[in-house]
Amino acid sequence: MINRNLLDVGKEVIRTELNSLKKLQSSIGKSFEKIIKIILNCKNGKIIISGVGKSGIIGRKWSATLSSTGTPSFFLDASDASHGDMGQITSNDILILISLSGQSEELKNIIQYASRNRNIKLIGITSKKDSLLYKNADVNFLLPSVKEAGPGNFVPTSSTTVQIALGDAIAITCMNYKKFGKLDFKKFHPSGSLSIKLKTVEDLMLTGRHIPFISENVKMKTALQKIEKKGLGALVVKGRNNNTSGILTDGDLKRLSNLKLNFHNLKIKNVMKRKPISIDKDMLAVQALSIMNTKKITSLCVHQKNKKNKTIGFIHIHTILNANIS
Repeated sequence: MINRNLLDVGKEVIRTELNSLKKLQSSIGKSFEKIIKIILNCKNGKIIISGVGKSGIIGRKWSATLSSTGTPSFFLDASDASHGDMGQITSNDILILISLSGQSEELKNIIQYASRNRNIKLIGITSKKDSLLYKNADVNFLLPSVKEAGPGNFVPTSSTTVQIALGDAIAITCMNYKKFGKLDFKKFHPSGSLSIKLKTVEDLMLTGRHIPFISENVKMKTALQKIEKKGLGALVVKGRNNNTSGILTDGDLKRLSNLKLNFHNLKIKNVMKRKPISIDKDMLAVQALSIMNTKKITSLCVHQKNKKNKTIGFIHIHTILNANIS
């Protein structure tokens, strides 16, 4: 039996954090715009994120999200910085410090170091205007005052949710400005289920001599031999200027043979299907699979840009399924 009291507590936590996110949304303004412009204009330096405690954990997440969406960055542990790692911060760098109080002891040395070097841009992410961080940063984002979830208003919940969301907002805004797309994203995620979902047709297609090409003037007797040899269930037919003029599948051959016609001496161009379905090499493989399922076919020609009559690849349904794409 479900304990309603437990459910009520859980829902109240979510409700409290949602209200905090609404406050953050209202806080997105000029300071946010300044931060984005500073990051986008960072050409000769590095983007460094730092923080301590929960803010340090969130800082690592900021750095990971920025890096994976086209804005290279790294996390610097504030404690380690005071013991030699401060040398990682150099001229022209962007230093983003995250601290709810803005007064953390571990951050003081970094703040002083950045303040002495005019070529280091210090961005402060804090909720306290009277803090050391706020007073010394070149640009500040003032986090909204929020109510923490749970009794006593002391467990870091809403405040950390707000920090994470702000980092995501910064990363995605930069990503959008840079026109960083799914193909770029895939380059930074070569492993795992995400990479599988982002595989393109180009990643899996047959190319060059592996494409089952055949001339439209070849007779059916030869076509039968070639389609059996290639084992792909289809032949891509070429016409004038090596343009793709049609496709011939083993299903077509079976239908012709059932008519009990002597078709062995017919030329392919007389029996092929014209204007075969062709897809762009940059299409996601999962989309290609969807087309095959909808059209009830097992293979597709592949072209580049708008040149549908120039086949540069060939993809079979088994290749896609063997790549664990479904």
